[in-house]
Amino acid sequence: MFRIVRKEVLNPSVKLMEIDSPYVARKAEPGQFIILRIDEDGERIPLTIADYDKEKGTVTIVFQEVGKTTKALGAMNEGDSLLDFVGPLGVASHLGGLKKVAVIGGGLGTAIAYPQAKKLHSMGVEVDSIVGFRNKDLIILEKEMTAASNRLFITTDDGSNGNKGFVTDILKKLIEEGNKYDMVIAIGPLIMMKVVSNLTREYGIKTVVSMNPVMVDGTGMCGGCRVTVGGKTKFACVDGPDFDGHEVDFDEAMRRQQMYKAEEKKSMDDHVCRLGGATNA
Repeated sequence: MFRIVRKEVLNPSVKLMEIDSPYVARKAEPGQFIILRIDEDGERIPLTIADYDKEKGTVTIVFQEVGKTTKALGAMNEGDSLLDFVGPLGVASHLGGLKKVAVIGGGLGTAIAYPQAKKLHSMGVEVDSIVGFRNKDLIILEKEMTAASNRLFITTDDGSNGNKGFVTDILKKLIEEGNKYDMVIAIGPLIMMKVVSNLTREYGIKTVVSMNPVMVDGTGMCGGCRVTVGGKTKFACVDGPDFDGHEVDFDEAMRRQQMYKAEEKKSMDDHVCRLGGATNA
């Protein structure tokens, strides 16, 4: 069992949990993820590692309550335990040989961008972080991102934090001001990563994105997490989740993302599993 040692509400629908998992923490690196299961009847869900403490033996996850399992997870409290917490999975981000990087997070993607910025900053890399949210009430990890960045820019769609616009507006401005980035790391909604990649392509800046499609086993066997990169099929769980943003087929990924909307809605209803012969009363 994996005990929840800390729980924090970041905004009305996003929660942070620090999990006691020394074996995972010992090997964890930015870019990797875990797969957890709440109990014997729970589904397996992948969550990117948002932080880790190798000395304490803890791994931090940040998640949004959007489905049945994440809502059940959000209802758990400090002292409760998860049945399974498997990882670290996926390929760790390649961050060597860089001098100046722009790290971009969109919404919940900021939680995934944070460990990247933190690692780079600890390596002496100059980090400009750009994060975007729909409004000021949804801003998360501002203190943490500030500590992990040389400069932090926060923008909101509605301007409620005093800075209206999109992450690409700020990135373009910084590039045109003469900032020479060795790499741009973009993590967030597919449409955001697509627009960032299209922008950086114009300037010839290497861009890495984190792909988080539907995933079941995390070992490359189910094929649910397949993405097309450079015209070839890749599996996000074993080949990624980091990929060259200039080679990802974002349009295909967005179509696949919509495939299970009906099933996701159904899972939130009063659903009775019939695998064991149970029926609705």
